[in-house]
Formats: sequence, structure tokens, C-alpha cells
Amino acid sequence: MNAPTKHILIRNARCVATFDDNSAEFPNSDVLISGNRIHSIGRDLAAPEGATIIDASGKLCLPGFVNCHHHLFQTLTRGVPLVQNAELFEWLTNLYEIWREITPEVVHVAALVGLGELLLTGCTTSSDHLYLFPRASDGRLIDAEIRAARELGIRFHPTRGCMTRGKSRGGLPPDDVVQTDEEILADAERLIAAYHDPSPDSMLRIALAPCSPFSVDESTMTELAALARRHGLRLHTHLAETRDENAYCEEMYGMRPVDWAEKVGWLGPDVWFAHAVHISPEEIARFAESGTGVSHCPASNMRLGSGIAPVPAMLKAGVPVGLGVDGSASNDTSDLWGEARNAMLLHRVEGGAAAIDARTCLRMATRGGAAVLGHELAGRIAPGSLADVILIDLEKIGFAGAAHDPVAAILFAGDSHIVDTNIVNGEIVVENGRLTRALEEHIVRTANETAAEMVKTATKKTGIDFLSFPKQPS
Repeated sequence: MNAPTKHILIRNARCVATFDDNSAEFPNSDVLISGNRIHSIGRDLAAPEGATIIDASGKLCLPGFVNCHHHLFQTLTRGVPLVQNAELFEWLTNLYEIWREITPEVVHVAALVGLGELLLTGCTTSSDHLYLFPRASDGRLIDAEIRAARELGIRFHPTRGCMTRGKSRGGLPPDDVVQTDEEILADAERLIAAYHDPSPDSMLRIALAPCSPFSVDESTMTELAALARRHGLRLHTHLAETRDENAYCEEMYGMRPVDWAEKVGWLGPDVWFAHAVHISPEEIARFAESGTGVSHCPASNMRLGSGIAPVPAMLKAGVPVGLGVDGSASNDTSDLWGEARNAMLLHRVEGGAAAIDARTCLRMATRGGAAVLGHELAGRIAPGSLADVILIDLEKIGFAGAAHDPVAAILFAGDSHIVDTNIVNGEIVVENGRLTRALEEHIVRTANETAAEMVKTATKKTGIDFLSFPKQPS
């Protein structure tokens, strides 16, 4: 006998911003959730017997945010003094020395931190890009972050990353964190068989994600693309993040990153790239024509001084664009709500106040991200869509005076990005601004202890003082 369907009635929201095909917004309205789907939207909806009723008076109701790019394992190396002011290549080569210490236990703790922070800031679906597998560690690192995602209740789309080109072969990473194509393909097959669920309401999908043009071989790119397409998976990697990367590709391959991606079969509607900062108008047109998606990571690009991605031009051309918080060590936060605000502000620096508006940025954070990850029923509130919904309390001092437009208010105003309520797949996973499935204080304490031990071990092994700022040339 099947279990009875659970209902949640969100009653009298100040505004329901659906981000559906018509961008409909409903003031003073209800949302009825039945099971893991949206049932209906309207006023004075009847509450089914036994329904959980949420008083949403004064609250904005939105589809949950979708995070398209992250490195959860980096959560424990936020704000390391040695690399606070470093650009990408220097930042990477130093932090690799700490990341060599990751284990399944470390990854589990780091994932609890990053995914917990995502849930608290309104994210209901997140990808992750784990590309570093130290030889000294148990290789089942992605299994550890999947366990964390299941514990917290977030919809998860981890990507099996990899690196094959270490320092001895002209790459950036140490040789003991890279793998062979055979090892990578075998583990990818294992993960697909064990975890991948292609169903429309899947809570867990796998994608394949070699790290970058400067850390993998062409054979890795082509073989993983073939494997992904045999199984109907999506493909992900970093591309055109920095000028250094463009120069590396021109020197190593004799072509720009987008040309190289096309050469190895990495343009298409099943591919999304992180960053795409340094791309030309012609390359934008190729993305649009091929349906290739982009995860825009404004905070990371600002933090590392990588540049400003031409996102308004991408959107105008029809490129699928979502938002990503990127690695917690380059962004120092897993706040996707904040990322939407960063996107709005950043593009106005370059293009003026009319370059991009709040709703466009929120659409990237919701519907755009869902499209990039291939979750067709996520990122919107409409009958039949996934019951991934957030509530933001507008009756707080940070939003006082901003009630003229309750939707745009959450990017123009506010003094906190913690949501009141987060519902994933029809389950309340954040209530009154707190995680419901985990004790936050325990996560914080364990994470801080683990992070300190990692840095201590790496310092002892390498002699590098990660906790001091580098000496500046006189």
C-alpha cells in the first residue's frame, strides 16, 4: 500500500514570483504542494486534510535557487592568508598542497558546510565539481559528498571531475593528485551505476567533469564525452576563466579555449562551462547556436581578479546561463542569493545601470540554472513543477522601505541572505532560518577542527606557512 501524499499549503504569501513561462507574479496568494510537486497557485486555496500550513504573510515566495558550479571540498580552505591576494594559477598551486590532504571524512564535513550554507541561502538544487583525488586517499570522495547531500535533503548533481596532467607533464597540479584515463573511466562507470537517477524528479544525477584545459589530456576529454553521451549524462568543465588560461591554450594547443573545446567534442546542449569570462562575440554565437550552457560565477571572478564575463551579451544571444557560487576557497561563501546580487551589481559596473535588472538575475538563479543542469521541472513555480520553494521574510528591518517591489527588493535591499523557509522535493529542510535535518553548531565545530588539522599537516609536510601573508617585493 502506498503512503498517503503529504500536502503543504503556503498561505497568503506577500507575492508569489513564479519565473514560469509568462514570468507571472501573484500578490497575496497561496501555493499548494502535493507530494513533491506544485499542485496549484491561487487565493484562499482549500487545505487538504492533514496538510502542513505555513503562514507566509509578509513573505516572498520563489522557486528555489539552482547552483551550477561549486567545489565543496574547498570549503575548509576559505580565507587562507597566503592566497588571499593571489590570482588563479598562484592560488591553485599553493592550495593544491593543502587539498592533497582530503579524505572521504574531510569531504563529508566540507560538503555539510557548503550544502548547508546553500540551503540556508535559498538553494534547492546544487551541482558540485570534485576533480582532485589524492593517491594517498580512499578514492570514494564523491560518495562522501553524496552522503552529506542526502543527510541535508538537497537536490544534488555532483560531477565526477578529474585531472590527468601533473607538474611533470606541464600541468599545474602535483603528480600525486592526478589519475589515468582508465582509473577515471572505471570510477565514472561505478558512480553512474550506483547513483545516477535520470527521472524528472531525480534527487541525484551524475555528470562528468574533467577539470580544465590546463590539467587534463585531450584523450580524457574525448573519452569522457563519449561515456557521458552513452549514458545520457551532462558534461562540465572550466573554460576561458582567465587570460592565463587563454594564453596556455594558445601555447599548448595552438588555439583559443573555445576552439579547443569544439575540437574535442565539447560544444552542445549537454555541455555547460564554468566562467567563460574571456570569450569573443563570435564564440558567444557558437555557444548560442550549439545550446552550450554557462555557469556565471561573478564573486569568484571578482575575488581572483579574473575579469567580467559578457553575460548580458550571452543572454541577448540566447545562451543558457545560470549562476554558480564556485569553490568556497575562491568565493569564500556558498551564498547563491548573494551571487544573484553580485551579478546585478557587477554588470552595471561595466555596462551602466540599465545593463541588467534584478529579475533577470533572479531568473538566472532559478530557471536559468535549471536549464543549464537539465532539470526541466525545477526553477519555477507552476502546476506540475517540482516542489522546490523558498520563503523570504520581507518584514525585517533590512527590507524596510523596499516594499514598492517585493521581488526586486531581495537584491536591492536586505541585511541577511538567510531564508525563512526552504522546501526541497516537498520537504521542509530549512524552517525559521535553521536547518531541520542537522545541528549547525556541530557542523561548524567539526569543520573548524578539520580545517585546522589539514593546514597543520600540509605545513609540516611542505614547510609552507599558509597562515602568513606573502612578503611583498620592496
